[in-house]
Amino acid sequence: MAQTRYDQRVRVFVEVRGGVHDWQEAEARFDRHGWPVRDAYPAGEGPLGAALERDPDSRVYEIEVRLFGTAKGSDRGAADRVRKMLRGARLEGYVRRAELLDRDRELFPHWRIVGATRRQPGRRGRLTRIAVRLGRHDVGGFVSGGPRQALRIARAASSPDAAASGLAVRPLDGRWREPAPYKREDQLQRRVLRLVLWALLSAGAVTLATAAPAVTWWFWTPVALLGAVGAVRTGLELSGEHRRAEGVVLALLCVLIFVAFGTGLLDRDGTAWTPRRTLMTAVVVAVIAGLWLLVRQWTWGEWVAWAVPVLVTLAVSAFVAAGSVLHALYAEGLSLAPDDLDVPPVWQALAAVKLLVMLSLVMIVPAWWGFAKHRHHWYATPGDGTNVILNVCLFLAMLAGAGVQAMGSAETAVDRTVAAAARGDEPPAYFGVAPEWTCVRPVVPADDLPGEGPRLRPAAPYLSFGVSGETAVLWDPATREPVKLPANQVWLRPAASGKVSCATGRH
Repeated sequence: MAQTRYDQRVRVFVEVRGGVHDWQEAEARFDRHGWPVRDAYPAGEGPLGAALERDPDSRVYEIEVRLFGTAKGSDRGAADRVRKMLRGARLEGYVRRAELLDRDRELFPHWRIVGATRRQPGRRGRLTRIAVRLGRHDVGGFVSGGPRQALRIARAASSPDAAASGLAVRPLDGRWREPAPYKREDQLQRRVLRLVLWALLSAGAVTLATAAPAVTWWFWTPVALLGAVGAVRTGLELSGEHRRAEGVVLALLCVLIFVAFGTGLLDRDGTAWTPRRTLMTAVVVAVIAGLWLLVRQWTWGEWVAWAVPVLVTLAVSAFVAAGSVLHALYAEGLSLAPDDLDVPPVWQALAAVKLLVMLSLVMIVPAWWGFAKHRHHWYATPGDGTNVILNVCLFLAMLAGAGVQAMGSAETAVDRTVAAAARGDEPPAYFGVAPEWTCVRPVVPADDLPGEGPRLRPAAPYLSFGVSGETAVLWDPATREPVKLPANQVWLRPAASGKVSCATGRH
């Protein structure tokens, strides 16, 4: 199936040896990959001429390889794709030449066709010009081109009577003030993106420097200056030769706005971004961008190899998140069962989001792969098939990494809870699980009180995790074991802290 979406077009001259049968196979492979054959010549003829020796069993194909990615390096990327295709088809072929077909489009000024109006002096003339700008004299029609060219196009496409009466055009944008040749569309987008990235680099370095010790400024200061210089240089390229001052002002304004956001000058509370927040934001944005660059290049085979494991992973995560992986690990650390924690659905959803955030951090590997493919790195060039085993291993590694982070998060929460219980302080909450100090008094004789765990000590406060079903779930800080008692056979009363005596109510 022909590839309908692509970023670059590269003209490639491929020499295929082996005779008619191999030539037909090569043509079929070209068509299967969506690479149109522009022409074919016997070896020693055509554009390459006598650079190749004449060989009756050799033919040179001029094909057009369409691929995603940046323009820089696309010629090498196209050559690698063709080479891998020939190797997969077991054909003797050689990429002799590859060159990018640069077909960037000029951003011509846009105009609206209007009926010609007679020049009138004074106030009435000004009102007429205002009416023209507001579209009161539009006769319908849109043209693009330079000022004089647009006028000729408007009159050439009209009827003879309309041309005789005269037509005019009014601008729809400000590009008509620029001298020809006009800016190129793709080139303009690339320069705007580079300007933003350079400005973000400078602002990020300034933000990190303000929160870092002074001894590290020797590193952040050159980084900030590098970003500012890069932004100014890109602004000069963006504005053109006749409006360089505007480009410099735009670049510096962009840098200052980002710096103001990072340092908290534009924040309502005046709070600056912390280094952790700055770095995490940069990582998350880079991961999202890399994954997008990866996904937009997928073929059907790669969708099967990558998307199916992703969907399975998300389905399993959604199923397991109903019981909350983080809550289950937290309960396990306190020797409790997951059912002992009565967690509201909202907190279960937040815990699932936390788990997905942990998973996103280990998505750096496929994100890096997306950037590598976009920039045509040789090791990321797609071949004739998809390395399913490599993809599955990457996803298993991602899941393992997320599992390690989840276990670390739950273990940290358990350690804080145990430490607070040992001191008698209020323990921290963990995604909706908020243990509280509670005094427990049985309403039946102690010998007749059923339950699980160590023997109840009514004088000592316990950590209460609430009532699950008909069971009061408690935790003994002395033995570090759970105590589960029938809720209808005990009386629970909040305690001020773990340092009080439930018998007297005093410390």
